[in-house]
Amino acid sequence: MAPAQRDPHVVVLGGGSWGTTVSSICARRGPTLQWVRSQDTADDINDNHRNSRYLGDEVELAHSLRATTDFTEAAESADVIVMGVPSHGFRGVLTELAKELRPWVPVVSLVKGLEQGTNMRMSEIVDEVLPGHPAGILAGPNIAREVADGYAAAAVLAMPDQHLAANLGSLFRTKRFRTYTTDDVVGVEMAGALKNVYAIAVGMGYALGIGENTRALVMARAVNEMSKLGEAMGGKRETFAGLAGLGDLIVTCTSQRSRNRHVGEELGSGKTIEEIITAMNQVAEGVKAASVIMEFAEKYGLNMPIAREVDGVINHGSTVEDAYRGLAAEKPGHEVHGSGF
Repeated sequence: MAPAQRDPHVVVLGGGSWGTTVSSICARRGPTLQWVRSQDTADDINDNHRNSRYLGDEVELAHSLRATTDFTEAAESADVIVMGVPSHGFRGVLTELAKELRPWVPVVSLVKGLEQGTNMRMSEIVDEVLPGHPAGILAGPNIAREVADGYAAAAVLAMPDQHLAANLGSLFRTKRFRTYTTDDVVGVEMAGALKNVYAIAVGMGYALGIGENTRALVMARAVNEMSKLGEAMGGKRETFAGLAGLGDLIVTCTSQRSRNRHVGEELGSGKTIEEIITAMNQVAEGVKAASVIMEFAEKYGLNMPIAREVDGVINHGSTVEDAYRGLAAEKPGHEVHGSGF
């Protein structure tokens, strides 16, 4: 009789709200180790089953979850790596990982952002720094605190190999957290990065006091912009109507827990982007992605009015009033094939 196959050892790198939430999900499915930079955070997870800094005192994590600050211990024990570090630290952590990690260990990104300077998606960075390691992304409408509190939610795991995706998907699946699969890594990664920029646009609108119809207009046209760029880059249009696109866009634009919507609202109150970022405890990926998206728009010859106006406010001194006036000045055309707002 063949021996029973052991459960894969999942290692989550990063101690933020979503990384911790995913760690707790995985720990309920099998052995899971979370690497964090702060010893206080590691002690909080190990001793109190909490990550009070990012999830508050009310969220109780899986008691089987263990945390460490020892990077070598984490890297050497991994059968699956889950990357929960922000886009600006992603390459650096992977570079350290390359010194320790065994060959062929899959790497699943939780990052909804793009690397500034190179404009690379996270899976592209994995391919460059860790060649031969299967790379994918888990994304969807996932406000971390709600998932941690046990509210029903879902995500999509994108991997080129659907057999591997199906096997890995079970690691992230619970009764209340549904995990779907797709092979459209490009589409899911771009949807995750793009929706943050459009959430900033909607946040600006909240600050201006726009109506519900206007918010729906901006969100619907945002899906159109996202789809066009995603397709141009090799993604599938239907991905942008799914969990990683429309689903994540809705929650990021409407939730009061959304970091990117918060940035938009704060910009609308007259604060500078520097003041907003300094006051935040977590990263809002849309701030960094805005200029990158405009570079993509130029590269592929696309007019992206909403993204353009957000970039103008964040990086070029425009006001939120200027942004919405700019959108109003766009001539409407064909809903699907037109190039305007």
